[in-house]
Amino acid sequence: MNQRAVEMVAELMALSARTAPKGRGQDSIETVILCGDRLQELADEMRKMGRARGLNFFLRDAANVEKSDACLVIGLRGESVGLDCGGCGHITCQMMHDAQRDFLEKQPEKLFHGPCCAIKVTDLGIALGSAAKTAGLHNVDNRIMFSAGADALSKKMLQGCLMAYALPLKAGGKSIYFDRTA
Repeated sequence: MNQRAVEMVAELMALSARTAPKGRGQDSIETVILCGDRLQELADEMRKMGRARGLNFFLRDAANVEKSDACLVIGLRGESVGLDCGGCGHITCQMMHDAQRDFLEKQPEKLFHGPCCAIKVTDLGIALGSAAKTAGLHNVDNRIMFSAGADALSKKMLQGCLMAYALPLKAGGKSIYFDRTA
């Protein structure tokens, strides 16, 4: 029963992320829900990535993902709102897109692939907060994780996305996502 309930909450979280406010009303997020064997695959890949890059917190986070009931991954596509505002560090949105293409060609091994539109990155943060709020409303423990999102991104789980975060979920007597050792 817990498993089915947590998966339903993950779907509601994805809905919260989708309907969260977006700059200029333009939606550039993608979501995927992982359960069962896909959680174990993500945890195994996180361990490999953590060891290969010397990022020990990936190993700690992988242990949490492995014990989770489900995981929502939210990614951001590499779009802009077309305002030429300069928030991304480039003079125009087109210059940002050119820099994205150059970055992907020259540094595909990076965990995230920038630059990204500052307004769209804010949208991603709002979507993550909305999803976490929904989990909390339903008493499902969660934690926003860079590590699991970066690994999901490297495995191309979210087509066209340049950055992603994951929210593993667990229904248990005590949250597994806090009081963790480094």
